[in-house]
This record gives sequence, C-alpha cells and structure tokens, in this order.
Amino acid sequence: MFFKKEIEGIFFGIKIVCSTLILLTILTLCIYKGFLQFNFTALPIHDSPVIKDEYDVAFLDDSPKSKWVKYGFELFQNTSNYIGPSVEQLDKVFSGNNLACGNCHLLAGTKPFAASLVGVVNRFPQYRGREHKLGTIQERINGCMERSMNGRMMAIDSDEMIALVSYLKWIGRNASKEGKVFGQGFMEINLPNRAVNLENGMAVYKAQCVLCHGSKGEGIKKSKTNSYKYPPLWGTDSYNNGAGMSRVITAAQFIKGNMPYGVTYESPMLSDGDAYDVSGYINQQKRPIKVNLELDFPDLKRKPVSTPYPPYVDTFSISEHQLGPFQPIIAYYKQKFNLTKKK
Repeated sequence: MFFKKEIEGIFFGIKIVCSTLILLTILTLCIYKGFLQFNFTALPIHDSPVIKDEYDVAFLDDSPKSKWVKYGFELFQNTSNYIGPSVEQLDKVFSGNNLACGNCHLLAGTKPFAASLVGVVNRFPQYRGREHKLGTIQERINGCMERSMNGRMMAIDSDEMIALVSYLKWIGRNASKEGKVFGQGFMEINLPNRAVNLENGMAVYKAQCVLCHGSKGEGIKKSKTNSYKYPPLWGTDSYNNGAGMSRVITAAQFIKGNMPYGVTYESPMLSDGDAYDVSGYINQQKRPIKVNLELDFPDLKRKPVSTPYPPYVDTFSISEHQLGPFQPIIAYYKQKFNLTKKK
C-alpha cells in the first residue's frame, strides 16, 4: 500500500510538470506569433544606462542660461509632452508623432555611437547632401522635426529651438573647436555581400526586439503620458520614410552598437548580418510617407545608396536600394563618379 501511494505521488508530480511545460510552450508560441499581447513593462529588461554627471542637468543652477539648458533637456527627453500632437496649444504642435529626440539619440544625446550630439553645434555650418548646401544647426534640427518626428519646422527664434540649441551647446561645452569627439555617428559594420534576408530579420526581431518594441512594432509608452519608454519602429506614430533611420545601412549600424537596449559599442550582441537583416525587416513595414521626397538630394550623386525612395542617378531598382545587395551600387558610384559610399 505504501509503495502504491508513493508511485501515485510520483505520477501526479510528473503530470503537474508536463502540464506546466505544455502551458508555457503554448504561451510562448502565442506571444512569438503575436496572437497574445503581453504587457512587458513589468519585466526588467536591462539596467537603465545612466547619464554621466558631466551631462546631468540636475547639477545646474537656476540662472537664466541654465534654465534654457534644462528646458532643452526636457524637450529632448519628453518631446511630445511639449510639442507633440496632443498639446492643446496648437501653435506649439511641431511634432507629428509621440517620439522623443532621446528615443534615437540615446542617453539624452550623449551615448557614443548612438547618434551622439556631443560637439555637434561646433560642426555647423555643415554641408548637407540632402539639401545640397551649407546648413545651420537649426536647419538640421528642423530636418529631424519633418522626418524622424514626422512633423513641421519650428521657427528659428522660437523658445523650443532656442532651448534645444542651448542644451546641445551645453553638452558640447568641452568638445574641441571642430566638434570632433569619440563616438560620433554609429558603429561601422561589415555589410554582408547579399540582399537582406527578411525571414531572418523577422526571426531576429521576434527573438531580440519584441520585448521592448512589441510584436507589431508599436513600442511601449511611459505611464500616464503619450511619450514612449521604448519607441514604435513602424506604424503611424513612428518616423516617416524620409528619416535617416529608414535607410537599412544607417539602421543596421545603430542597431549593432545599441540594441537590444543596454548594449554598447564595447559589447555588441547582434552579428553584423543579424543587425543588417533586422533593420531591413523593420524598414519594410508600413510607416508615414513624407511628401516632396523627390526634392531631396538635388545632386543625386550624393544620395546614400540605401535611400529607400527614388529618383536615383543609377539604374538599380528601388528594391535593391532598400534591401541590397549594396556592394554593386557602391562599386558603381566609385567607378562612375569616383565617390566612396558608406551608407
């Protein structure tokens, strides 16, 4: 009798374990396939990187100059709260989505190889191929407003523009006169000599990105606000197709050095191929369309090879410009125009 009860207990335990494993498998598959939406905000993802004291506005005093810097920081980190589509004062609505500058320029614009803006003011005026002229820092900010923020230009003398420029000047106060600093731009990657593998890109997205950005690319909002903790990567509240991040090479470089969130250039997690494929997958999803893109790059030779929209000065297809392979396009510009293309 004793052995019978013992055996029954063992079998009961096995049933519980098996049932639990089956339920976990079903739950995992539902989340993976997008059938089940799960609130991941309660889960710890990574320890939040911390802004260095050198760039922490909390150490500033309350002088008029410091107040402009602090307001610029607030605008940078919580953009939609001040100039987003839900702002009641219509003449203050400049951003067409609820993204923040800090969603792309990480650690409030100070993280190396995350589109760092330390020293950026010193690098202007700067030639911009998209406009084919020397541009000011204010014009560059407005380029982001129209593209990454899917909105409209701010007046040069507006409080918002003055505050943002004040903040950028402050974080670059110790940069060289030329504005050259370590960690400008993005990490370089070795481009695979092939087209983007969308199937692998989807698999990488589901394995590495869905936790923060959602199965439908919708992102995760901060509590009690329209701004995002983790931004949407496609859809109506994301960047439009004229943004720099809509280019596969640019997105791959950013992802390589910064994603999943918490990764740095010193300890990248994704291979170059996976970063390349997932950036292609993300940028093949639907997003807002910017008008008048045909006016970009008056000198078409200056257009980056992974620009996803025509016209082009070459005979490669739109699909090739969006998904590669990019080596033949890069070789064409070198041979035809003696131009070395990297993006």
